[in-house]
Amino acid sequence: MVPEAPLERSEHGRRPVGEGWFVVNLRETRWFHVPGCDRFTVLDSEDARFDQVGIGVGIVYPGEPNAMYHAEDAQEDFLVLSGECLLIIEGEERHLKAWDFVHCPPMTEHVFVGAGDGPCFVVAVGARRKGRALVYPVNQKALEHGAGVDEETSDPATAYARFPEAREIPCPPEFPPD
Repeated sequence: MVPEAPLERSEHGRRPVGEGWFVVNLRETRWFHVPGCDRFTVLDSEDARFDQVGIGVGIVYPGEPNAMYHAEDAQEDFLVLSGECLLIIEGEERHLKAWDFVHCPPMTEHVFVGAGDGPCFVVAVGARRKGRALVYPVNQKALEHGAGVDEETSDPATAYARFPEAREIPCPPEFPPD
């Protein structure tokens, strides 16, 4: 029998602190904000990592990227729940809106940038692999939107050097109501 994972409450939300199944409302989870970038929650934690699949929800604001333009050696998939964003994928721009689904096979270069006049909510699901490969390639379209690097790197610290550290926050007030 699989046990229920304990949930720990911190100043900004709840997180699992052990192995097992759990239920948590996203309004009660820990959220993070990288100023100049997105706000997001991940549903595992440092103490209870998901071994096979990672899942999170991000809020991208107009003109802000959700990440730096990158490619990973594992599959990632995204579902836009509401709002609008610009997807830069393999050097092309695509306008996305609610219910658009994006599939990224391994090593697909991509990033999302908020568009429209309000926040965009995106669910992200990705395979987890030990020792995964990650690259931040130079891409002109990503650079034009503040979502790219000037020099290719595989080091996240280098790719995100212009951003401050992510800080823990409570669930953003613009998160959709019940």
